[in-house]
Amino acid sequence: MLLLAASPAGAAEPDLAARLELLVAAYPESLAGVEGNTLLFKDGGPPLQIDDGRTKDHQTALATGDVEDSLRQIYPLGACERTPEVDFDPGRIRSDALMMRLYGASARAVSADLVPVEWFGETLRVTKRQGAAAALEKVRDALAARPELKRYLSPSAGVFNWRKVSGAKNMSVHSFGAALDLNTKFADYWVWSGGKPGKVPGYANKYPLEIVEIFERHGFVWGGRWYHYDTMHFEYRPDLIAIAKAAGASACR
Repeated sequence: MLLLAASPAGAAEPDLAARLELLVAAYPESLAGVEGNTLLFKDGGPPLQIDDGRTKDHQTALATGDVEDSLRQIYPLGACERTPEVDFDPGRIRSDALMMRLYGASARAVSADLVPVEWFGETLRVTKRQGAAAALEKVRDALAARPELKRYLSPSAGVFNWRKVSGAKNMSVHSFGAALDLNTKFADYWVWSGGKPGKVPGYANKYPLEIVEIFERHGFVWGGRWYHYDTMHFEYRPDLIAIAKAAGASACR
């Protein structure tokens, strides 16, 4: 159980049962349903606890988040920007245990499911699990119709890299081959800017919001929506996109 900054104005709050239903629907390859306080898996493996019952501050949730913690903050959609409240980071809190069940529990296991995705003159290695590679191909095809955007997209700073988040205890989504960093020339990152947890300087986004909207349309969340911003970063989180749609959460109001 996590104490968090409020969701954006205008966002309804689907209850936990509704959020879990959307989570299961977002990952039909692996998730079978919910039973009590556990997620059930199609591979017949052990159920995963949803809520550990502990009250966590933001930093503790980042380090040891459970499934319930990961669904608390509602991501805002749309080709608009809004200044997030302190510690409003929808998507940064993740359940490492769930991510490992969805994508693999080791670099070797994740690597076995990486497939090539052509990306504006590069070849990226992206997980095929949960439809992530297929979703990124749809993003690429939509962006290809806008050649003036290519300079923001390539060279990419990479996809797969089995590691923890810089300076943190939790795993990066890059570890699972399900996150993409765009051209760092245009990036703003709270750590590079000299920020500290809970106290980051402002920034002026340099990536066109058309790019953000296209990624979101295909199940990716943008690190530029976070208080602890990482504007080059997109990660495949179709559950959070589905919850945002159900809540009517818009960055444009």
